[in-house]
This record gives sequence, C-alpha cells and structure tokens, in this order.
Amino acid sequence: MKILTFSGATPAEALKKAQLEVGEEAMLIETREVQKKSLGKSALYEIVVGIEEDSLPKPRAKIEEPLMKQRPLAQKSSDVLYNISEAAKQISKIAEVTEEEQRPARQAPAAESEDLKRIKEEIEKLGDKVKLIQNMFWDEKSPKTSAPIPPEFAEIYRLAQQSGMDQNHLDEIMQLTLEHMPSKMRESSSTVKRYFQVLMRKMIPVRLETSPKNGGKKVIMLVGPTGVGKTTSIAKLAARFSYLLEKKYKVGLVVLDTYRIGAVEQLMQYARMMKLGIETVVDPPEFSSALNALRYSDYILIDTMGSSPYDKGKIEKIYECLQGNETDYSVDVVLVMPSSIKYEDLKATYDNFAPLGIDTMMFTKLDETRGFGNIFSLVYETKVPISYFSVGQEVPEDLVVATSDFLVECLMNGFGKGENL
Repeated sequence: MKILTFSGATPAEALKKAQLEVGEEAMLIETREVQKKSLGKSALYEIVVGIEEDSLPKPRAKIEEPLMKQRPLAQKSSDVLYNISEAAKQISKIAEVTEEEQRPARQAPAAESEDLKRIKEEIEKLGDKVKLIQNMFWDEKSPKTSAPIPPEFAEIYRLAQQSGMDQNHLDEIMQLTLEHMPSKMRESSSTVKRYFQVLMRKMIPVRLETSPKNGGKKVIMLVGPTGVGKTTSIAKLAARFSYLLEKKYKVGLVVLDTYRIGAVEQLMQYARMMKLGIETVVDPPEFSSALNALRYSDYILIDTMGSSPYDKGKIEKIYECLQGNETDYSVDVVLVMPSSIKYEDLKATYDNFAPLGIDTMMFTKLDETRGFGNIFSLVYETKVPISYFSVGQEVPEDLVVATSDFLVECLMNGFGKGENL
C-alpha cells in the first residue's frame, strides 16, 4: 500500500486534492491540524490516505472493496475500524472549530459554509463505512446459534472471547441472553453489555464468609499445585481472622508441607509474628493429633504440600490425612489455583484434585493476568463456589472475599488494583 499526504487550508480542501489525485478508492487514515489560523496566517490541515499501487479508480458503490482486499478481515478488521473511527473523530473535532472560524461575524447561526457542508458529508460517509465493516466482521465471527444475533452483540462477544472464556460456554450464554433479553434492550450495545453482566453474575456461585458458631471452630485446608501461593494465602487468612475482622479470633496453623523446608520456615515466621500456634504433620496418622493440639483455636488453617496435578502420590497422601481424621472437626477443602493459566489447565487441575472433595475454590495472581473468562468457565462448568481471590503478594491486604460482582467487573473491564475493590 502507498501512503500519501495532502494539505489544504481546510480539511475539505485537502480531501478534495486527494480525491482528484488518487480517486475515491483511497482509505482515509488520519486528519490533523498542522498550523492554527492566526493573524496574517491561514490554517493548514493535512490528511493521510492509503491506496493500493495497482488500484484503479472505482465507482463510489465499491469504495469499501479495497478495504476488504488489503488483508483477511478476521486479521485486520480491528485496525481498519480503529483508523476510520479515529479519522471520523478528528474531523468531527476540526469541524467544530472550523464552523466558528468560517462563520462571518454577522452571519445567522443557521447558515453554514460550503467547506463545513463538505466536512459533514465526509463524516456521514465514514460513519456508513464503519457500520458496514462492523457488520461484515460480526457476520464472520458471530457464534453459530439457532437465532440470528444482532451486530450490537459484537462488543460483548469480543470482550468475553478475549477474556479466555471457553467457546462453548460463551455460545451458551449468548443464546440465553438472546432468549431472555427484552427486544428493546438489544438496540444498544451498552444495554446488551449491562444485561450480559447481570446474567453472568447469576451464574457465578460464591460462598459467603461466615464466622464460627458459638463454641465451634472452622478447619480450612488449602490444596493445589506447587507455586500457586498457598502458604502466602494461609498467612493472609490467618491475619484476617486474627486482626482484621470485628472479632479477633484465635487461629492455629498446621503444616503438611514438610517436603519444602523453606515453606515450613516461612509459615513459622508468620506464626511467630502473629503469635499463632503451629503444628507440623509428617505422616497421615499425626493429622488428628495436630488438630487436637489446636483445639483451643476458632480457626485451624492447614497448609499442604504443593504438587503437580498429575502427581497422584502426593495427592493420595493428603487424601489419607482427610480419611484418617478421627476428630469431630469437619475440614473445608479449598482448591487454590492461579488465574493466569488457560481454562483447559484449570479444568485438568480441578479434575485431579477433585477426589479430595473440593468445597470451594480460591484464585490467586489476579494481578498477573488480563483475562478472567477462564475462571468464569471453570465455576460455570463445575458449579463449585469461589471463596476468596488473592490479588497480590502483600499480607494481609491483598485478599478479597469473593463476590460475583468482583469477578464480572474484572472479566468485562479488566483488573486494576484498587479499582475493583
């Protein structure tokens, strides 16, 4: 493609020069003001257009054809839309200034200069091109559902797809949205987005945080792969229950992760800082004894050895501890997983830890990813509720009690630390 620049006293004059030189098949890329109008100097505007070198002038009815032939629509339509939209915005802004400059001091407000009329005509043409390309792009990428999907769904579909959501889940939700959304709401992409968010909130199961009942206690075991942040999450929960809630609870810690000396030392350091009781378990028969040793606690938090989801031996050892629990305490098993891996890996991790009897899920590293559709797809598929999100390394600040609103906001608008909290 050949890039050419034309200048004129007004945008319309520069555009006219471009049309005379290369014809109307050229693509308008950018319009900019080079020199402002001042005393003794006229304004100067430049427009940048692109044209295929071997292209011949074509009728106006075919003006969109060269845009489609440059590269495959699925690959480059976003770039084309951006360029045309930016050009339209810039011309609109210039038009507002030009209207004031071109109007004589005593001219009636309703009167318009010839240049301004031309600018408005060009803006209308650009708007038509944008709609045409959006519709063509949507026709190619829209899900294959039984009911026709209006172009207003293009934005929400793109956001959800780019978030890492499973394609089958996305298509199912789009179909549900079409079936239940009032027809009047489909006319605007903004109302479509709002309705879609409401629908997703209802599909995300979360477990509300509850305190131990009088005389009772809560035993929470964190399980999951190596390196997902279980030990740091244990410290965050311990600090939360000990210091941050309205009532200061007694917390005890149990360590099953004796394979990694560093992890044990790290948790013991946290226990010393927060003045918490801590017990270590080497073999499954010691598990019940460790729980009984911490019977004075309101919360007992258990850190387990990290392992590959495919390391059946380590998962089996955790299972033996749970099966050998001879106390009256019910153990709440929380699967901890990073939000930064794709849905297929999250699902494989869940499937391999599922024999432990997963009660809730906790997702970490939300500050290290841009897509959250993988989390939505996992809870949508498994129906297992989320209990907490870890959004950074700070203890205890970077822990969020899970809500469906929080996850949907991250999925649709991205995560910004401090903005979603």
